[in-house]
Amino acid sequence: MSGSLVETQIPQQKLYSGIQFPLVISPPPAVPFTFSALTKTIEAEKPYLDAQLRKSGAVLLRGFPVNTASDFNDVVEAFGFEELPYVGGAAPRTNVVGRVFTANESPPDQKIPFHHEMAQVPEYPSKLFFFCEVEPGSGGETPIVLSHIVYERMKEKYPEFVNKLEEHGLIYNRVLGEDDDPSSPIGRGWKSTFMTKDKSIAEQRATKLGMKLEWLEDGVKSIMGPIPAIKYISTTQRKIWFNSMVAAYTGWEDARNDPVKAVTFGDGSPLPADIIHDCLKILEEESVAFPWRKGDVLLLDNLAVLHSRKSFTPPRRVLASLCK
Repeated sequence: MSGSLVETQIPQQKLYSGIQFPLVISPPPAVPFTFSALTKTIEAEKPYLDAQLRKSGAVLLRGFPVNTASDFNDVVEAFGFEELPYVGGAAPRTNVVGRVFTANESPPDQKIPFHHEMAQVPEYPSKLFFFCEVEPGSGGETPIVLSHIVYERMKEKYPEFVNKLEEHGLIYNRVLGEDDDPSSPIGRGWKSTFMTKDKSIAEQRATKLGMKLEWLEDGVKSIMGPIPAIKYISTTQRKIWFNSMVAAYTGWEDARNDPVKAVTFGDGSPLPADIIHDCLKILEEESVAFPWRKGDVLLLDNLAVLHSRKSFTPPRRVLASLCK
């Protein structure tokens, strides 16, 4: 613990090997904390905050005076991580200010399944921030779960399935329209996915991501993979469940996409539905969901933690920022 920050507790936390998940950090009680004091403290306490993130995988800053998207942008800047441009992701989202985007803009009644951010493309963020600008009317939590715990439970229960995943990886298939479809959780059109209106530039950018494109009359089919589904993290010496398998199989559904075809083993064979649905159950059992409070900033290690979104009653505005 550092002098100007204190570790606090919320009822939803879980304890893994004696470490709180997420770790919650607040200002010291009865000490007036201005916004400029916060950004200075983050800069000064960077080694401490980095260490907490490495230890827990998730750090929630709660009770600090972060009020606007612009404040949030300053908080992200204070941490000093390099920005990752949002190229190749599936979620419809809009730039708000600086390096701050809306989180997935899909309709409030839709859940967004567990995923590591952009696990289906080779260039993904190592860290991501979320900020609650407007508290949800009800619901709208962002459940989080430790990836290595999911791997361990799946390996124990379905060793053959996990071995096949490790051997073959996964292929992700998605049909993109020309423009964004805000009614779909994966409704990002090809123009904003590849940040161009030019098909040949889109092709180049897809190739750079290791993605194949098949042009259709009113859009394009993107094929990504085979891409690994399990990663080994040398710093923690752990294997992690780094994939969008459950998200794709249970959630990549809209007028253009059939989720069952959205993801297959790397050899093209279909995934077993019962195991995917059981994996979803494990994700839910191990997850932590806390109600958002205005001003909350959640920092996630994208390699350690999967996240999702519950459905909600508006209003709710949660913003995001992705870091290399």
